[in-house]
Amino acid sequence: MAKNLGVKPRIGLLGTGPWAARTHAPAIAGHPGVEFSGVWGRRPEAASALAAASGTRAYEDVDALFAASDAVALALPPDVQAPLAVRAAAAGCHVLLDKPVATTVPLAREVAGAVEAAGVASVVFCTLRFAEPTARWIDEQAATGGWFLGEAHWLGSLYGPGSASAYAASPWRREKGGLWDVGPHVLSVYLPVLGDVTGITAAPGPDDTHHLVLRHASGASSTATLTLSAPPEAAEAALTLYGTGGRADMPRWDGAMGAFAAAVDALVTAARTGEPHACDARFGLRITEILTEAEQRAART
Repeated sequence: MAKNLGVKPRIGLLGTGPWAARTHAPAIAGHPGVEFSGVWGRRPEAASALAAASGTRAYEDVDALFAASDAVALALPPDVQAPLAVRAAAAGCHVLLDKPVATTVPLAREVAGAVEAAGVASVVFCTLRFAEPTARWIDEQAATGGWFLGEAHWLGSLYGPGSASAYAASPWRREKGGLWDVGPHVLSVYLPVLGDVTGITAAPGPDDTHHLVLRHASGASSTATLTLSAPPEAAEAALTLYGTGGRADMPRWDGAMGAFAAAVDALVTAARTGEPHACDARFGLRITEILTEAEQRAART
């Protein structure tokens, strides 16, 4: 049974890596409307250090953190995240998930099913859906309609020459590449604006690069080039729509801290109202289904 939220909901954090330390923990600790109930990590010493830096406590037993929390945020590799999200939902905790929810359809389906069975709220933290400039832009373009084409380039340089990014040490990103790491960002924009994906063509490019051509329920088509291996000089994240109203370029956004705080607010609202958020576990499952099909099609070319 889903937990009822008090005046100040208690939110715990699962994960201690760079993403958790740079975004999740400071955003929760600095949020005036929630209580940071604690940190759990696969490395207890890292959990203790992050908890101390964030003014909360560390838990060695994840179930104890579930018991002490009304909701949990997860900043873990996707296929580590998924079974823990299932356990959190079964404990009645509302869940703030990272993208992708999982890299296999069965695991993502388990998460969505557990959320539904427990009646808990869920939000998947797709940054562009919560960063103020891009979230507003997405809503405006969805309301405008009339789009027939989308073009996206998300050229990350995580594995480009000379990269010293802390995220480059992530085994799952190294294995799954840009398709799975930045693909969810692009899909989180295309789906609410152009409609669900009804057809996929995919081809591999250099290193981890993937080129996608998508057909949408609205009749529109879109393209996406995704990689983490671009040279730093070529790195960009851009998405453009073309339609009866002309051309619309997605605006820039400023980091992830504010976006994550907005995602926390969205989870609290969904939990209190019982109204599912548009970017919930079911939406996360759909993203996993699309990326799985794209990966399979690219592997056959």
